[in-house]
Formats: sequence, C-alpha cells, structure tokens
Amino acid sequence: MSKPETSQVSTTRPENGLINLFLDYLTIEKRYSKHTVYGYRHEVKRFLKFYGKDLLNAQNRDITRFTASLKSQGLQAKSIQRALSAVRSFYTWLVVTNKLQANPASTTRAPKAKRKLPKVLDTDQAARLFDAQAKKPSEIKDRAILELFYGAGLRLSELAQLNIGDLDLTQGLARVTGKGSKERLAPLGSQSVKALQAWLAQHPKAEREAPLFTGRGEKRISPRSIQVRLKKIGVAQLGDDSLHPHMLRHSFATHLLESSGDLRAIQELLGHADITTTQIYTHLDFQSLTKVYDAAHPRAHKRPEDP
Repeated sequence: MSKPETSQVSTTRPENGLINLFLDYLTIEKRYSKHTVYGYRHEVKRFLKFYGKDLLNAQNRDITRFTASLKSQGLQAKSIQRALSAVRSFYTWLVVTNKLQANPASTTRAPKAKRKLPKVLDTDQAARLFDAQAKKPSEIKDRAILELFYGAGLRLSELAQLNIGDLDLTQGLARVTGKGSKERLAPLGSQSVKALQAWLAQHPKAEREAPLFTGRGEKRISPRSIQVRLKKIGVAQLGDDSLHPHMLRHSFATHLLESSGDLRAIQELLGHADITTTQIYTHLDFQSLTKVYDAAHPRAHKRPEDP
C-alpha cells in the first residue's frame, strides 16, 4: 500500500482532529495493529482529499462518487471495498460518539470482487518440504518454522510475535496473539513439538521473554526474513519460489478439512472471527473432490464410442 499523501491535507484542519481521535479509538479500544491503523488512516485521508469539505457534511452521494472515482482510477474491486470499509467505519464511529446522527456510507455498495481460491500444496508436496535432514542451526530453525505454519496453521504475524514463554511443549500448545490482539491456544502436533524442542536446544537466548525465532544475533526475526527463508526452502524442496506463509496456512486448513470435515473446529484453529471466512476451504475441498472424481470415476468421461 502506498503512503498516504498527507502533504495535500493541512494538519490544522478540524477534520484531522476527528481522524486522529478515530485512529486513537482503533488503537486503544479496538487494539488494531499499527499496520491496520495505518491502512484506515490512508483510506480516510484519501476520502478527505477527494471530498475536500467538512467531513461531517458528507452525504451518501459523496461516498458513492468517491467509490466511482476509485474505480475510474483503475483500482481493483478489493481495493475499493477496503477503502469503503474504512470510510464506513469512520462514520460509524462518528455516529456512536454522537458527532453525527446518520452514517452517510451505510448504503453505499462497493463492486463485488471475484473470489480467488488460495493456492495450496497437495499432501505429497507438503511431505517433500520435510524430506531434508535439518543439521545446521539455521536448518533446525527453518524446520520449526515450517512445522508451525503447516502443523498449526499460524499467520505470519502470529509466528513472528511468538516468545519462548508462549509455548507449553508438555501440553503441546502455543499461546497465539491473532488479529485484533485476540489470544487463542493453538494445538501443536508431535512433529511440531519435536521440531521446537530441537530449535530451543540451539536457541541463542533460551529465556521465556526472548523471541522464539531470532534473526541476526538475539533480535526477533522479521516477517520479511521469514518470507525470504520460505522461498529458499521452496526452491530447494519443491523446485520453485512460490512457497509463502499463507500457502502453508491454507494447506493446513484444507488438509484438515479433507480428513475431518469439521469446519467449526477449523474456524477455531485458524482464529477466524467469522465462519464465512473459513468457508472458502469448503470450495477448495470440493475442488479436490471433483479432481478425484474426474480421474477415477468410470462415468466422469465419455468413452470414444459414446454418443
């Protein structure tokens, strides 16, 4: 996401005071991450730049013109949805805090985005990731990272934020801080526990408050470093550089659904607030079933002599 063009908006305008209060609300009460708050700030400032007037006077037609202008600029549907969601949340906050009587963005609809199914590994590919023997400390660390992504379905930010004290390897659990600073307990399989024990034996600073995964020296590893490491692993084990954290998380959920069929349990394991987010994996599972049918069922394809 590009940085907001704040130079166009005077910091002395009263609208900026409202926006800052809204951002404080997101940070303190909603406990949103810095990245998320930055995104809301960018989108609301973008609307302010477009509208150019007192934000308290905006009407529904102004919000509609704003989304239309974004579309004319070539923005994709998902980007327009994100912008509208931020503006709508801002005006909802104004109504809740009695600064406005009605939300002018409540009835505006963003264009529908085509839902892309996430790419996942098949079970053979997943097994190949763990074929190599981990001997060096960096390889042992990589194995533990892989196990947490694929074995516990963690998000990139969740894994990077883990401290040693968040693990209970006796019980096979990890205390994870997810979106909105919500905590959950993620179960760890025996292979994950084994990989983590091996890494902790190599850890440069094995104290409860220390970051679980370190980069250079004793500093916490950055999300970007994890992404780069996964790409290298993908090249070595799978022959391409498309491996990324969310692919492993998607693979975790898809393979679990194929085995159990329990969507509610997978929702809890992934830390999804809304089950509709989890339901994308039913599409992935159905896709895999149709492939099996097409490949194996005698009625899937017409024989040459069939009319």
